[in-house]
Amino acid sequence: MRIVTRPDFDGVVCAVLLCEALDVKEPVKWVEPSEIQRGLVDIRQGDIITNLPYDERGTLWFDHHYTNRTDKPFQGSFQIAPSAAGIIYRHYQDRLHRDYHELVQAADKIDAADLTLDEVLRPEKHDYVLLSLTISKDIQPDVSYWNKLVDLLRKFEIQKVLEDAEVKQRCQAVIEQNARYADFLKDNTRLVQHVSVTDLRAFDPPPVGNRFLVYSLYPEAVVNVRIRYEDPRQETITLNVGHSIFNPHCNVNAGLMLSRYGGGGHRAAGACRFPAHKGDEYIPQIIDILVKNENNEN
Repeated sequence: MRIVTRPDFDGVVCAVLLCEALDVKEPVKWVEPSEIQRGLVDIRQGDIITNLPYDERGTLWFDHHYTNRTDKPFQGSFQIAPSAAGIIYRHYQDRLHRDYHELVQAADKIDAADLTLDEVLRPEKHDYVLLSLTISKDIQPDVSYWNKLVDLLRKFEIQKVLEDAEVKQRCQAVIEQNARYADFLKDNTRLVQHVSVTDLRAFDPPPVGNRFLVYSLYPEAVVNVRIRYEDPRQETITLNVGHSIFNPHCNVNAGLMLSRYGGGGHRAAGACRFPAHKGDEYIPQIIDILVKNENNEN
C-alpha cells in the first residue's frame, strides 16, 4: 500500500492523515498531475491516490479538483472542497490518534488561497503559511524534505515542527526570498488590461517565490498568468493561471479553460504544460480568454 500524492502543502497533509489512519509504511510516491494524465506513473493495486487525477489502477482515490471529476465508479471520496486533506480528514476522522483539526484548517486555507494581505506580505508572522512556502517543486524534486515534513507533522504541533533545524533554515530562506521576489516580479510582469502576465522563460532555472505575492503587487489585475520552461532544454512550457485573491472578479473557470490545453485544476487556479513550439499559439489564446473574462462554464 502506497500513498501517491503531489508535493504541495495539501499533498503533505493528505499523506500525514493517510499514514495515520491506514498505518501506511511504504514511502510516499510524489508525482505531478500531468504525470498521471500522461500515464507516466507506475500505479499499482493497493495505491491510495490523493490530490491528483483519478487512475483506475489504484484502489482508493480522494480529490477535490473541479476538472478531475469522473463518472467511473471508485472507492474513496470526491468533493469540490477547499482541500483534499479536508476530505480525507472527514472520511477517516474516527481512525486518527491525534487532533489534526488545526492542521486541516490550515490546508483548507492555504490550498484555497484564502489569505489576508498580511499573510502574503509577512508570512513569517503566520506559522502554517510560512511552512507551506518551504514546499517547492519548481526547480527540482525535494523528496527527502517532503517526507520529513510528513513525519514531523504526524508527531508534533506546528511550533515544534518549526524548531527543526532544517525547517528553520528553509523558513529563513523563504523570508529572505520573499523580499527579493517582489522586485523580481515587478521586473518580469506586464499588464494586459486586467490580466497580469509573469514570463519566466528567460531564466534557467526560474526563480521561485511566494506564489501569492503577485496579487498584492498588481491590485488592478483579477488574474495572473505565470509562464516558465519546465526543462533545461526548453522543450516544454508550464503555464499557471490563478485568480487574484484580493480582486476576485475573474469569471473564467481556470481549470476548465486549461483542460483544453492538456491541463486542469480548480475554478480559481490551474495549470497546463505543452510543447514549447505551441507557445506562440496557446499563450495568446489563454490571455485573450482571460481578457474577455467571460464565464466559460455554460
